[in-house]
Amino acid sequence: MSKLITIIAIFISSMSFAQTTITGTITDAKNQPVFGANVFLDGTYDGATSNENGKFTFTTEETGTQTLKISFLSYETKTITADVSKLKDLKILLREDMESLDAVVISAGTFEASDNSKVSVLKPLDVVTTASALGDFVGALQTLPGTSTVSEDGRLFVRGGDANETQIFIDGIRVFTPYSPSPNNVPTRGRYSPFLFDGITFSTGGYSAEYGNALSSVLLLNTIDEPDQEKTEIGIMSVGGALGRTEKWEKTSLSVNASYINLAPYTALFPDRNTWDKPYEGAQGEAVFRQKLNSGMLKFYAAFDASSFDITQQDINSQEGVRFKLNNRNFYANTSYQGVLGNGWSMNTGLSYTIAKTDVSVIDNDVADDEHSTHIKLKLKKRFNSRFKLYFGAEHFKTKFDERYASEIVSPVNYGFTSDNSSLFVESDIIFSKTLAAKIGVRADNYELSNEFKVAPRASLAYKTSKNGQLSLAFGSFYQNANSNALKFDQDIKSQSTNHYIMNYQFVNDGRLFRAELYRKNYDNLVKYDTNFESFDSTFENSGSGYAQGLDIFWRDNKSIKNVDYWLSYSYLDTERDYQNYPTQAQPSFANTHNFSAVAKYWIDDWKSQVGFSYTFASGRPYTNPNTDAFLGEMTKSYNSVSLNWAYLISPQKILYLSVNNALGFKNINGYQYANTPDVNGNFASRSLRPAADQFFFVGFFWTISEDGSDNQLDNL
Repeated sequence: MSKLITIIAIFISSMSFAQTTITGTITDAKNQPVFGANVFLDGTYDGATSNENGKFTFTTEETGTQTLKISFLSYETKTITADVSKLKDLKILLREDMESLDAVVISAGTFEASDNSKVSVLKPLDVVTTASALGDFVGALQTLPGTSTVSEDGRLFVRGGDANETQIFIDGIRVFTPYSPSPNNVPTRGRYSPFLFDGITFSTGGYSAEYGNALSSVLLLNTIDEPDQEKTEIGIMSVGGALGRTEKWEKTSLSVNASYINLAPYTALFPDRNTWDKPYEGAQGEAVFRQKLNSGMLKFYAAFDASSFDITQQDINSQEGVRFKLNNRNFYANTSYQGVLGNGWSMNTGLSYTIAKTDVSVIDNDVADDEHSTHIKLKLKKRFNSRFKLYFGAEHFKTKFDERYASEIVSPVNYGFTSDNSSLFVESDIIFSKTLAAKIGVRADNYELSNEFKVAPRASLAYKTSKNGQLSLAFGSFYQNANSNALKFDQDIKSQSTNHYIMNYQFVNDGRLFRAELYRKNYDNLVKYDTNFESFDSTFENSGSGYAQGLDIFWRDNKSIKNVDYWLSYSYLDTERDYQNYPTQAQPSFANTHNFSAVAKYWIDDWKSQVGFSYTFASGRPYTNPNTDAFLGEMTKSYNSVSLNWAYLISPQKILYLSVNNALGFKNINGYQYANTPDVNGNFASRSLRPAADQFFFVGFFWTISEDGSDNQLDNL
């Protein structure tokens, strides 16, 4: 019996010896105890929760080296690996998770438009419900500060830069021909449907080292990752029709859109200042295929469009006018993959291919352009913790451009070039605390055509000045090769450059957002030539320079007035440049000193309607009067436009939409055209360049047929 008692005692003693007690105290950065933190040995059920004093204790039978994990909401998870015998009386400091909602956000030069962004100045639906935008995402972005109103062009002119200085990307992959072609004095439109995108980032300066070959701005469009349901969308419009379908399976989805535009009926009802021998006609199709994989998502995006028109426009030097015919075919496709590799690593990669063919006939001159462009990109990200992330990658751009010119007096001649640009970039996000963050990077570009290697450092810093306010600073160097109009004649032209300096203040509080941003841009190595326009007999050089500086202000409020959402934006721009065939440095003809936009949307419950209002003001733009000695020495009158729209919800899935641009019929002037030769008194006659039409009317019926029977284009307003 005594032997049995001895054996039991030894067994109990050995059991007691096999158990180890783990203890400690958890505090935060302010030395305050953390109550409710979860503490456990990884791979076991052994653990405890910290008490109101931050203390914890538990026992385990595990032996040897183990990993202790400590986690709590809004704090970084901490791990301690050691022999269990040493996990006693631990003093554990938890650091705040810098990815929590109230952390500082880098914002200098960047506008977010996404339902998922921490700070969004626009939502995707704003693109199609802004009265002046006419469903074009570029039109909606022109109501933001930093853009100039160039109504006859339609592209983005950002902070003293011309439209070629802005590059557009879809899912991180470059779009080489983002706009549809148009005749002179008729604004172009973006090629792509806003309904396929759920995120838009518009960087007016100081953007990431990931993006290059853009002197002024980048516009990033992200396609929808996962559609919410299957649906069919039907659009019947005064200018054409549209049809879309989304199919959704367990891990796969497909969205397809198609549209047809024909302005013949419209121009018959509302003739404009042009003579349309064949009114604009265009067909467009888009598709997005998505495949969920175990650790990521694969997307395939494709878009095709074809357009044509034949127009005769007034010209002071030709009594018969100038006849302009165009046929354009454009195909763009990109494939992108985003996935997690494990151990804090993730990858973004993709490629795009563009085919653009344009045939133009102006009077007796025939020009045929053929462009093939490719972009290949690989980006890797390493997340060390919520305070430090590292990005790096490589990409290659290739463009082959060919042009054939012929006329009645000139035999066919060919021009063109092949451009290869390779780039490397590395960038880090450093979160010092919830109030201080930095983004530091560098980009290296090799321009093979001009035999150049350029290094561009970039840095941004953000400091949270209060619970709702923050101050941001940004600096960056940016390079861009010359455009095709010059490179097709001279392949030795060097790249152009600019430096950005930005200071931004942003305040966000309960549906209200205020931004104010000061900036300065210094241009160097701009392309100049010695003829009236780029030509085979031009002498090109990189002796141009310039500057742009100014102030951008933005305010948005959707809380103060019931059922009203509005924003106001103002830009002051001081800029001069010496480029192209300028004889001296001057304010360019596309730049307005003052730009102001006001956009308001009001939901009327009793009418089941949303009414919209947009007002745009832009001060005059410079032009050259040959009857004086001054270059770009005179100004057009100011631009004004009031646009209105009305969206009526016939039923949960049917919408009637009406809009009118320039509803008050302001007589805007885009500039002046002068005669090539003076009259008998030595004066050059002139005519004002007015928009093709002072107003544009649009009527559309949109029907969404969805699974739940409640989806419509007015949700989330």
